[in-house]
This record gives sequence, C-alpha cells and structure tokens, in this order.
Amino acid sequence: MHIPDGFVSLPVAAATGLVSVVGLGIGMGRSQDAFGIRRAPVLGLTTAFIFAAQMINFPVAGGTSGHLLGGTLAAIILGSPWAGMLCIATVLIIQAVLFADGGITALGANIFNMGVIGVWVGWSLTQTLQRLFGGYKGRLPLAAGIAAGISVVVAAIACAIELALSGTAPVNIVLPAMTGVHILIGIGEGLITGGVLTYLMTARPDLLPGNQQEFKGWVVPVVSILLIAGVLSLLASAWPDGLEKVAENLGFIKLGENVRVSIPTPFADYTVNGNEGIGTSIAGIIGSIVCFGVAFGIAKLVRPNNA
Repeated sequence: MHIPDGFVSLPVAAATGLVSVVGLGIGMGRSQDAFGIRRAPVLGLTTAFIFAAQMINFPVAGGTSGHLLGGTLAAIILGSPWAGMLCIATVLIIQAVLFADGGITALGANIFNMGVIGVWVGWSLTQTLQRLFGGYKGRLPLAAGIAAGISVVVAAIACAIELALSGTAPVNIVLPAMTGVHILIGIGEGLITGGVLTYLMTARPDLLPGNQQEFKGWVVPVVSILLIAGVLSLLASAWPDGLEKVAENLGFIKLGENVRVSIPTPFADYTVNGNEGIGTSIAGIIGSIVCFGVAFGIAKLVRPNNA
C-alpha cells in the first residue's frame, strides 16, 4: 500500500503530511512511558521485525500480492498506539529514503494511512474486542488478528479517498477496487498478527507489555529477524501488491513512473546494484539493522529522565 510519487496531488500530500507530522510530534511525547531502559530494545526489535516482514509479499488472488502492514501488531507489542505510530513511521521513512519503496512526496500520506489509521484502528478495535471477549488474555491474538485485518481495509479506504481527491481515479471505481483486494490482504494481516502474538505469549512473554519478567536475551529475536530479512524475503511473491494491481487495472500506474523524486537510494527495489538474490538478502539485513538502530535511538531520545 506504499503510494509512489505522482499518485496523490500536492494538496493531498501536504494535508496528510501535516497530519502525520503533528501526530508523530504528539506521539514522541506520549510514548515516553513506553521507552524506559527495558522497553527500548523491544521498540528496536519490533521496528526491525516489521521492516523484515514487509519484505515478504504473499500471494492473494488474481496475480496480486500483499504484505504485513504491522500497525496493530506494533501497538500491541509496545503497549501504546503512540509508540506504534513511531515504529511504523520509522519503517516507512527508511523504506522511502533507502529503498525507494513509497514516494518521497507521498511519505506523509503513507504514514497517515499505515502509521496513523492502521495503528489507531487496529489498537482501538483490539481494546473493544477484548472487552467483548471478557478480557481474557488468551483471546488477545484473536482480537488483535480481527482488528488487524479490519485496519488494513480501513487504511485502504483512506488511500482510495486520497487518490480520488487527487483526481487520480474516480471514487466510485477506485474505492471498491482498493477495498476488495485489501479484504483479502487483511485476512493475511490478521493471521500473521494473531500468529506472532500467540508465539510471543507462549515463548517470549518478556517482550510483551505488562510483564515484569526479565528480558530473556537477544539471540533468538535477532537471528529470527535476520533470517526473515535475509532468507525468507527471497521467497516473496513477485506479483504486484494491492495498490499496484489496482493502478494497473485502472490505468494510472504510469503516473508513478513518470513522476519520481530522484534521491540517492542505495538499495532501490531491495537490491544492491540491481542484483537480486544475494543483493536482496544484503539489503534486507542492512535495512533491519538500520531500523533497529533508528528506533532504539528514538527510544533513548524520548525516554523519561528517570527511566
């Protein structure tokens, strides 16, 4: 769902960019409680994991693929939608700047769709469903999985409205097209979110909020993230993702090809010097390390003085 340059108009890009900047500014202040000494590594690991997982496009239907957005998952693991916003925004900024994944001019829209709407819809629905399920902790993966799936669809609707407001495609055509394909992608998002939370609750409860267990160590999460970014990413589907497929079908894909803001992107298309295979592995590993470092640095920067 990464919008490239040329898909949204300047007013839409400016408006969504302003909302995103304000939201992230507030999030920096509201996230301080989540960034003590104990939680800073978790923010870094979560951000690196979301980056790595987003490299793995899974096929859905009709020659279309999708990938994890991760907003709900990040908010639940970090115990804060504000921290979840910072996590997803960090991933999106690094993807745009280093990997040419998502346009520079559309960065505000992408953060608004995936880092604001995706996170807050997923977090709010999870809290609501948990209450409806009786508040049992064991049902958190189910609640979060359902919420995550719905959050993807809502984010896709927002993206469709932005495209319509930009004059890129008529709303009566782009809205059902984006919604339909992202319902399928949302099912994948829900399964991944529920699966990851089930694993963490069983094997690594120390990584979840509200648990006072000592941090059990870095080896397993770090190795897992590097394997996802460096090895499993090679198995990603080559089919276009939901937005690309809709753009192809509705005939506005060339807007992204004709209008591109050129900045040095050393790992464009997740390769090194255009080499796939080992180049993709290297790019994925470097991206995960950069995401961890930036997120860890943010956590250290905004943490309370007494944390």
